[in-house]
Amino acid sequence: MIGFFEHQYLSYKKNHIKNLLALARADEHTDEKEIEMLYKIGRKYGLKDWQIKNLIDGSETFELNIPDNFNDRMNLLYDLMLMVYADEKIEPREIAFCQDVAKRFGMKKEIVPWLIDIFSHGTPPPPDEWAEIKREAMEKFFEEKDARTAK
Repeated sequence: MIGFFEHQYLSYKKNHIKNLLALARADEHTDEKEIEMLYKIGRKYGLKDWQIKNLIDGSETFELNIPDNFNDRMNLLYDLMLMVYADEKIEPREIAFCQDVAKRFGMKKEIVPWLIDIFSHGTPPPPDEWAEIKREAMEKFFEEKDARTAK
């Protein structure tokens, strides 16, 4: 039996994958490379393959789950960028989805082309650069009215 906090953390991880799955389905075609990326990211978060498969095979439509803090929001955007590049095609619906996510996160939608440029050719920045990118994103793209709840 898992405890309350373990259950909450498992829900957080599943919601993270559900958000990525919503992007994968945004262009009405889920490519095999996108599925592979979902498994890779899911494993990084400690999910078992069967848990990821259940999420992928599920027929539910997902509502965006907004992470509680700026760091988690940026980490979700990081993984969304990995998904955008997974099939080696950047689709307009994927861009629109990411811009909608950014707006709902209290960020300017201009963060999306900025991140796409940073992730150009699907190459993610290494962790030490990502920390600096998050700091710069906070300054450039975070809406002032929500800045007090960002941390």
